[in-house]
Amino acid sequence: MSDLGGILGGVAIGYLIGTFPSADLVTRVVTRGSVDIRSAGSGNPGGLNATRVLGTGWGLLVIVLDAAKGALAGALGLVVGDAACYAAGAAVIAGHVWPVWTRFRGGRGVASAGGSFATVFPPFFAIGAVLAGALALVTRDAALTIRVVCPVWVAAAAAWWAAGLDNLWGPAAGAGLLAYALVGAGIVLSRFRPGVRGAGSP
Repeated sequence: MSDLGGILGGVAIGYLIGTFPSADLVTRVVTRGSVDIRSAGSGNPGGLNATRVLGTGWGLLVIVLDAAKGALAGALGLVVGDAACYAAGAAVIAGHVWPVWTRFRGGRGVASAGGSFATVFPPFFAIGAVLAGALALVTRDAALTIRVVCPVWVAAAAAWWAAGLDNLWGPAAGAGLLAYALVGAGIVLSRFRPGVRGAGSP
């Protein structure tokens, strides 16, 4: 398959997986349809809001499901090829943030992005987790944590590409790695702009 075909296939795979409404479904099941996660708490259909509305256990389930979407998209893309893997990794974040089924009103894309690291940029999975954990512990500010981790993600992708470093079981570190990081980080950061509903709550 050509790189263009792989990219288009990856976008389709990633976007569709990203639209799976984890928070909506978990909330509907747990509350037997009595609560709409988009109207409760911060209104954000994501793991942290699910934690506030449903409790820690259910919130963690939503985070795990959203992260699994990112990992699955990257893995399926890799079956097609490197270009498809990078495209799927970025597209799954877009699908989570702008799902067509809910009039393009989705979550912040943080868990899906983190999950995508596991199959698209494996070395950054540990780096990002440690950095995010340390920042969250020190600052207690989720939005600030994301605003720091995203540029580091892009810088790491650029470094891996420039130095030709081993991307472990992920696709070969090339220009696609940087493109994936730029697009993915850009999408996530766009959801944390001042004035965006729930911008301080991933």
